[in-house]
Amino acid sequence: MQIVVADRTSINRTSINRTSINRTGINRIGTGRGRARYMRLAALVVLGSLAAGCTSSRNTASNPGPDAGSTTVAVTTTPTTSPPTAAPTTAAPATVAETTTTVEPITTTTSPPTTTTAPLVTEGAVVLVANATKVPGGAGRLTNELATVGYHTADPTNAAGTEELLDATKIYFLPAGEAVATGLAAILGVPLARMPTPAPITDATVGLGEATVLVMLGKDFAGKTPPGLQGR
Repeated sequence: MQIVVADRTSINRTSINRTSINRTGINRIGTGRGRARYMRLAALVVLGSLAAGCTSSRNTASNPGPDAGSTTVAVTTTPTTSPPTAAPTTAAPATVAETTTTVEPITTTTSPPTTTTAPLVTEGAVVLVANATKVPGGAGRLTNELATVGYHTADPTNAAGTEELLDATKIYFLPAGEAVATGLAAILGVPLARMPTPAPITDATVGLGEATVLVMLGKDFAGKTPPGLQGR
């Protein structure tokens, strides 16, 4: 605890001086009761002055004046200016030039199929026709048609063995009649092969006689003129 002692100025402000004490009648009081009363009154005045001085000192310490160590700082705020924002630019749409493609129609000309007429090789061999079907007289008819176009033919016969019945016509040949057999197979459009042994006809190889070309007549040409012989 701090005890603040009032200075003379504070005591003067409480009007304690000799004059005031004299006004209380100290000079008029002598000893005894008057002096005791005087002493109590003086003590009360002094205590009141001390109390007033303490209160004043505390108020001064608690509430310093505007000049007691206070510093005023002026803060200056400079406004900042943002740079202007550029307006967004919109690119102009690209212009695509339309291209027109003209496709000329392609004209395809189909030539008619060419027909190759195989030359007739009729000399150098005797042709024998064997009927490998159940059509009566089929071998005789084809023999006459071959003879008409210039082939040398033998009397017709019948097929035998494993080739007694055939669906498709075929031609066999011996080496001496290969040229004639090749041309005839081309005209009729049938397969060509060497003569098997024994020959698949009645009486086998003996039944060939002088023939070197054997036509095995199948169901495809039985009783009708083969296309290769038509118009000859």
